[in-house]
Amino acid sequence: MGFDVIDRLIELHKVPQAGTKFHAVYGTGRIGAERVVLAKPLTYMNLSGTAVRELADFYKIDPERELIVVSDDIDLAPGRIRLRKQGSAGGQNGLKHIIQCLGTQNFIRVRVGTGQKPEGWELADWVLSRFSKEERNAVDKAIAEAADAVTAIVTDGIDAAMNRYNKKA
Repeated sequence: MGFDVIDRLIELHKVPQAGTKFHAVYGTGRIGAERVVLAKPLTYMNLSGTAVRELADFYKIDPERELIVVSDDIDLAPGRIRLRKQGSAGGQNGLKHIIQCLGTQNFIRVRVGTGQKPEGWELADWVLSRFSKEERNAVDKAIAEAADAVTAIVTDGIDAAMNRYNKKA
């Protein structure tokens, strides 16, 4: 999910890709007036904190004020997104590793729903599996909405973005 949202942001904001470094594919550009770094970790997803920490150190990013992490969320239905100012990993191992590497859980996150795994499935198999056609349509809309939400966070702030994008069920 995170990669799909980053790809959408790259397309929307014409962010050129700088290459591969910091255990990530990354690029720098602008969203509105703000300079941004868009990155997709090349580590296993459960080790994403390595890339996040290296990028934050190099670009002098204050995680508690300037970092936005996009991730999947099995507790949200496919097609739903949820913005948070901070919080626990909620069982998401990639977020756990980011929290461990940064030493804080106080960073913005945008979660994109994948839905609960079916009985008998391994979690990794579920989050890496293909969606049904109906779910795929909902997920594609959520990816576009999540990219718009990231844009709103950067340009308008997290509170305004949360008011706009955190819808009631």
